[in-house]
Amino acid sequence: MTRLLVLELLDVQPMSGYDIQQMFKLTDAERWGGVLVGSIYHALKKMEAEKLVEVSSIEQTGHRQKAVYQITEQGRVYLKQLALDSLKASSVAYPSTLYAGLSYVHQLPKEEALAALEQQAAALEQEYRSLEQGLQEKAAALGGELPAMSGLIFENMFAIIRQQQETVAKAIQLVNA
Repeated sequence: MTRLLVLELLDVQPMSGYDIQQMFKLTDAERWGGVLVGSIYHALKKMEAEKLVEVSSIEQTGHRQKAVYQITEQGRVYLKQLALDSLKASSVAYPSTLYAGLSYVHQLPKEEALAALEQQAAALEQEYRSLEQGLQEKAAALGGELPAMSGLIFENMFAIIRQQQETVAKAIQLVNA
């Protein structure tokens, strides 16, 4: 996923590793894309060795120098393949730890099970709020105009969290019954 997202950014414009990190932080790529921000420099160096990206310039910032990378034609071909592969791959991810816990919940003391489920509900609520904040920040960074595809992605992420919240609420009802 890191390669795909880095190449997508570089396909828009040349950027330094730091600029890419900032963009990933702004878009919350760690949350929705599973991208570790610290993995960007490693990915850039590896893709440079594979001739998918190249250094377009070296900029001086204070006492430091930073390399600005751009995507190569070979990188664009690879980016298209990564994008197609990601569209074809299954995107269904089940909350396996939650499901495993729910399948065993009848063996737990009621109070402990309820406390754990309430903790799960609180975590989902926090996730929802964080996602709302990310949406607001992204919209603000884009001048209030969110691209339609970004809107669709956020809509889906909100729906997934709401579905999880409903499942946890129903589990709490079942444990209380």
